[in-house]
Amino acid sequence: MSGIDWEEYTERVLQCVEQVPSGRATTYGVIAEVVGAALGGGGPRLVGSVMAAHGGPVPWWRVVRADGSLPSSHQGEARLRYVEEGTPLRASGNVDIKRALFRPELRVGRAREGRDQELDEGPSLRGGS
Repeated sequence: MSGIDWEEYTERVLQCVEQVPSGRATTYGVIAEVVGAALGGGGPRLVGSVMAAHGGPVPWWRVVRADGSLPSSHQGEARLRYVEEGTPLRASGNVDIKRALFRPELRVGRAREGRDQELDEGPSLRGGS
């Protein structure tokens, strides 16, 4: 199995998050599907790792778990943003993912074009020999 380039994977994840419009949301799993189809691997946990390490400059609150929830450490700030943006919410306070779901698409070409931010080298994503 060939390895996934961490920098390229990170850029593709961030590119997907940047596409999510105000008032909408996507999931870690949807991003993993979109990026995985282009680069041949990864998953929701890897998307979460990218977001934890590099998600500050992008609208991170628009990426939620499949049930529309966020980690408890993010809920306060995210909820304020959801209300500001008019994101559909359920009575629980979670995003109503059925009404809010947005599926990003990857643009053709390398993701790094036009991005000024330099990324640290991430974990090795090489499969077994």
